Formats: sequence, C-alpha cells, structure tokens
Amino acid sequence: MLKKISKNEMHVSNLGWLESRFHFSFADYYNPKNMNFGVLRVLNDDIVHPDSGFGTHPHKDMEIISYVVNGQITHKDSMGNDRTLKRGEVQYLSAGTGILHSEYNHHKSEDLRLLQIWILPPKNSMEPIYGEELYKHKERKNKLLHIVSNQEGDAKVKIHQDINMYVSELEKNGTIDFTINKNRQIYFVQIEGNSSINNIILNPSDAMEIIEEQTLHVEALDNSHFLFIEMPQT
Repeated sequence: MLKKISKNEMHVSNLGWLESRFHFSFADYYNPKNMNFGVLRVLNDDIVHPDSGFGTHPHKDMEIISYVVNGQITHKDSMGNDRTLKRGEVQYLSAGTGILHSEYNHHKSEDLRLLQIWILPPKNSMEPIYGEELYKHKERKNKLLHIVSNQEGDAKVKIHQDINMYVSELEKNGTIDFTINKNRQIYFVQIEGNSSINNIILNPSDAMEIIEEQTLHVEALDNSHFLFIEMPQT
C-alpha cells in the first residue's frame, strides 16, 4: 500500500522566528488520527530564521535525530556538548532519563532548514547519549547512504530503536531500488526536487507511507534529495 501525503495536507506553524511543517501531531497541532507512523512519532520540517533558535529545554525518553538540509545548527547540552553542523550532517540525541539542550541558527542572514525526527525508544529511562556524524556530499550523491541504524546495524549513527534511515541526492533520471523485508514499512520524505516512487510522483516536501510492499523504486525526475525511514510494521 502506497499512501501519498501532500505537503498541502500537513499542518503549518509560523512563530515568526520558526516556520514548521508537521507530518504528525505536535505542539499546537493535535489530530488523534495522525499521532505517529509505527515508532516514528515526530517529523518536523523546520526553517529557523537567522540569529534565532530553540532555547535550553528538557527532553526525556525520546530518540531525536536532526538532519540538516541547509544552513547551520549549533547544539549545546547539559552533557557538555557544543557543536555546529551543516548540510547533510546528522545529529542524534537519545534523551533517556533526561537532558537539557538548545539548538540555534547563529548566522546573521541565512535560514537554517532541518528535519527534526523523533523516534519512540524501545524502553524508557535509558542512559542519555549524544553524537553527530559529518557525512559528505559524495557519500549520498547518486547512491543510498545509510545514516542511522540500531545498535546492531552498520550505520555510523546508532540509536536504540530498530530503525534504518537512508538519504540520497540523485541526479535527474537516476534510479535506486531498495528491497523491503517482510513485516517492515517505510516513511518516505521528498526533501528537494521531484521523484517517482513506485510510479507515484512526489513533489518537494511531500511524503509517503509505504506498507506491505516488497520493493521501493525511486526515479529522480529532476535533481532529487530524499530521506526515508525503514522500521517494523505495526
């Protein structure tokens, strides 16, 4: 089953300094029929305007992954981490028993765009962990880059939950095929450009739920930048 979700169906929030498109219920948007997709609880497409950001705030019992699309994000937390990441780089935080952190765009003129992804942990009260991976463009250009896995997986970024996350930047007419194992499902996000996904066209910021399919076939209709999360079927 393939369910296309147009960006126009998603809730949009504008706080002035922050513009967001919510794929699932979050903050002031509540829809009991759109709380999650499997263990994927939150996926926000955020634009943080210059010289602004998320002040210090707490998190607990959630695995949080940030994928930088454009601009730079500066992270600080109560474990002493202080890092700045840019396009294509990944930050992860398993909040576990609790952590304080802030996320800022300190640039004076450029917006920051990032995908903020929250994954439900396999259990609560786990030890907090933080890390980042400075992936290079060549690692995802015209190929599938495995950016996040579980602890037993082969991605450089490892979280506790049983998921796999992939990204790619495909040039026009490029294709990628991905085999979907039994009892697994995928949430697909078209970040930039346009793609045909199993013959269904996705435009920028569209998404797709993929359930009970055996193969994912992606064709770039122009230069295409996308991300998808593979997880247990529920």
